[in-house]
Amino acid sequence: MLMTLCETGTRGLIAAVFGPASKGETDYAHDLIGHLTPDMLLLADRAFDSNDLLADIAAQGAQFLIRATSTRRPPVLALLPDGSYLTRIGGLPLRVIEAEIHSRTADGGDFGGTYRLLTTLTDHRTDPAGHLVRLYHERWEIEITYLALRHTLLKGRVLRSKDPVGLNQEMWGLLTLYQALRSVMVTAVETLPGCNPDRAGFTVALEAARDTVVSLIGTAPPSGPSSRSDLVGHIGARVLHALLPGRRMRLSARIVKCGTSRYNIWNRDGRPRDSSPITAIEITVHPPALPSTQDPSRALSGRWGQVCQLLAANSNQAMHTRDIARHLGLPTSGRPLSSITAQLCYWARNGRLIRTAPNTYKITLPDALTPPTGP
Repeated sequence: MLMTLCETGTRGLIAAVFGPASKGETDYAHDLIGHLTPDMLLLADRAFDSNDLLADIAAQGAQFLIRATSTRRPPVLALLPDGSYLTRIGGLPLRVIEAEIHSRTADGGDFGGTYRLLTTLTDHRTDPAGHLVRLYHERWEIEITYLALRHTLLKGRVLRSKDPVGLNQEMWGLLTLYQALRSVMVTAVETLPGCNPDRAGFTVALEAARDTVVSLIGTAPPSGPSSRSDLVGHIGARVLHALLPGRRMRLSARIVKCGTSRYNIWNRDGRPRDSSPITAIEITVHPPALPSTQDPSRALSGRWGQVCQLLAANSNQAMHTRDIARHLGLPTSGRPLSSITAQLCYWARNGRLIRTAPNTYKITLPDALTPPTGP
């Protein structure tokens, strides 16, 4: 199993770890966390949304935008104007964006899905929800990286070595060759202002590199009085001569091999087998269903919803435990009061409430449970 940190713009590798598949993806992800820096934004799939992993990433100072599993039900602490909301997961303050994405193709097809994203970028003014949803699509750049590693370099073959030492050497050789080619490609593209690195063809760079080895093309140093250091070189010149066209919006089927037969495949979402051009992408951010907007018969079914509505109805002024119990129709003494006191203490420890004085609480944020006011 190979796991890497990959730059979305250049597709260069920041770090890589590999080993037996029995170790698991999450364990390898923990091995890569130490390579994150505060100037990075990590994009990751929903397999990497465990509480421990999120906390470790935040401890490195890096930001993240990670898709959450559908089983998560994070509490709504504050609804933001763009439809996203603030929450707390494992003691970590986060922002949740729930959006539905639909892609329409030229032949009239409509394909889409629902995404729930977790991020440490909590300011909706500097990082609108729609912008982050579009940015999350850049996570797929790493698939092109693995396409180059597995199919362009190896041509679909498995590793040849049959012992751990040989496998280790072969893997590092493969990664080194990939990184060297990417470095040359980016250096060449940077000589053209405004040129996107994804227009550089990896296959073109690989074939040019083979020519330098097989035919010694481009290996002779420049000579003459006007000679100077060439930052592009033979490989870079070939890349610039055969730049790919600008990125086109397309979609195709996500094919998954069947576990019981090497000849059967599984088309997960019914997308067309052939690549189809996309004519429009519609992103709809769905605000969470708050207690005040649900069915009145179910609005007060949960104690947390009752407390939120009560504090919001009182302009979120700090309230004593006995006042809260009285408004909820609970006895102000005995076991019922002890029960609501224990719940309020638990919510305060988890950051949902703020304890302003002994047995006195208010909601963490003053705009909790308020409907969106912006577009």
